[in-house]
Amino acid sequence: MAIPVFAETPFPPHKVAGNLYYVGSVEYASYLVTTPQGHILINPSFEESVPMIEAAVTKLGFQFTDVRIILTSHAHGDHIAGCALARKKTNAKVMIMSGDEDLVRSGGVGDFQYPDSRFPACAVDRVLKDGEQVKLGTAVLTAVLTPGHTKGCTTWTLRVKEEGRELLAVIIGSPNVNPGYRLVENELYPGIADDYKKTFARLKALKADLFLGAHGAYYGLEEKYPRLGRGPNPFLDPDGYRSYVESKEQEFLGKFAAQRKAK
Repeated sequence: MAIPVFAETPFPPHKVAGNLYYVGSVEYASYLVTTPQGHILINPSFEESVPMIEAAVTKLGFQFTDVRIILTSHAHGDHIAGCALARKKTNAKVMIMSGDEDLVRSGGVGDFQYPDSRFPACAVDRVLKDGEQVKLGTAVLTAVLTPGHTKGCTTWTLRVKEEGRELLAVIIGSPNVNPGYRLVENELYPGIADDYKKTFARLKALKADLFLGAHGAYYGLEEKYPRLGRGPNPFLDPDGYRSYVESKEQEFLGKFAAQRKAK
């Protein structure tokens, strides 16, 4: 799979808050949740990106081989293609939300939008349900099903402690309606529009303190990072979270209305 150049451009690894760290590239967000019992990696990105993620983990003072669990935002190659290699390097358990598990196991076969998409197939050790918790040591992550972008698109929430405060981190899976997505009379995904509506209702119900996402651009990573350590934590952005969700909902509603009118 050919990947964009910026997918291989490392971003400075850094602590987001508490035991939550950023270990991804300029565009594709990967996160590390650390515990004394081992670590959780969210989004191994492209296969070619795994060495970069490993280097970021090492730079932060942790061991990549201590990753015990691998999670993903959704089963598109830019977030999941590195899953098999990361699993091989760490022997971690791969846990995928129901709806995306077959895409991970098959390497992309059966994707409702991208039938020609292929990436290395990866075994799935645990299929997750909506609201299910993933626990490792002191870390507890909750898998929130936010479908539409993919059938098993997952928003991850976890509580972290920062300077005596407990904060809710929300890592948005994806609210995007990609070019070419059919929201009306989609035979391969009949419930896609209803799923998007459910997703926005769920995202609006979350009271995020730390606003994060599957892509750094979702939450303004490049703009916020230079302010890290120079005042209040820039990733503490509940207003930005609400504004982002609202704008993406309006974008979806506009596309949905246009497609309905065109029928």
